[in-house]
Amino acid sequence: MTTVASPGGGVQVRQAERADLLAVHRIEQASFPQPWPFDAFERYLDEPGFLVADDGTVLGYVVADSVPNHGRPLGHIKDIAVREPVRGEGIGSTLLERALGVLAARGVSSVKLEVRESNTVAQRLYREYGFVHRRTVPRYYSDGEDALVLVCDQ
Repeated sequence: MTTVASPGGGVQVRQAERADLLAVHRIEQASFPQPWPFDAFERYLDEPGFLVADDGTVLGYVVADSVPNHGRPLGHIKDIAVREPVRGEGIGSTLLERALGVLAARGVSSVKLEVRESNTVAQRLYREYGFVHRRTVPRYYSDGEDALVLVCDQ
């Protein structure tokens, strides 16, 4: 297992382990109106892009993978969240940066994600990493909110 210290001092980013799943799921439930079910995280346990930020407690996570796309892998940031008390401390940025690095190491040159149209805080983070709005998917979320599809070429 590789751990890398983040600029936040004492926070490590590492691949998620089975023992992290309950904490990850709790963060998910507290962060999103339509949280992923627990078993969705279990399916990504062996993915190199399922990372957690940890200072002895799981502070946040990111789930990223790649899929074939016209002969070249396309990265997908599927989920990212940080515990409420530590939001704004750079943990989300660190997780996103590490996930993009994992995807690049796997030959990914383009990464996409979907974000709620109302989630301006997340959109600002993604723009800082070069993501640009490519299209809008009407009523993507079950509550009827549109999703913005953002893409970043690495």
